[in-house]
Amino acid sequence: MKHTFKAKIYQTGINWCVDVPAEFTGLLTAEKGRINIKGQINGFDFAKTLMPVKNKPHRLFVNQAMMRGGKTALGQDATFKIEQDTGKAVKKYPTPLILTEQLKKYQLTTAFDNLTASPKKDILKYLNYVKTEETLLKNIAKLIAQLKNKERNVRIP
Repeated sequence: MKHTFKAKIYQTGINWCVDVPAEFTGLLTAEKGRINIKGQINGFDFAKTLMPVKNKPHRLFVNQAMMRGGKTALGQDATFKIEQDTGKAVKKYPTPLILTEQLKKYQLTTAFDNLTASPKKDILKYLNYVKTEETLLKNIAKLIAQLKNKERNVRIP
């Protein structure tokens, strides 16, 4: 069941967050106080964990990717839709188009696909959060070189 609420994004310490109404968190199942959820911020999908706060509502920490995707900012109201995440969903990161093209060009698609799940996830996560195209290209070149040399511990940066 999806629960919808509006909340103002505020800062506590160095983190951005919102308080989730207790009327919703009371309907969700907590594990050691934490509640795994999936949801949307202004229509942008995310998966997070609601954190318990002593004598206060559960807190949802909002990261920069959520802010950008939800087209919102610190101090603004945002619309949230959340629901219990019953599966331990593994966050998937899309493969950047330029990486796909380079893997095909150098016939390394199979080598990349054969990487174990953890390094592949770390590589894709990093490449998806790189801010400049120059850095993206530099790191893809490094990855391609490692795959060509059949290195055992392929990783970037």
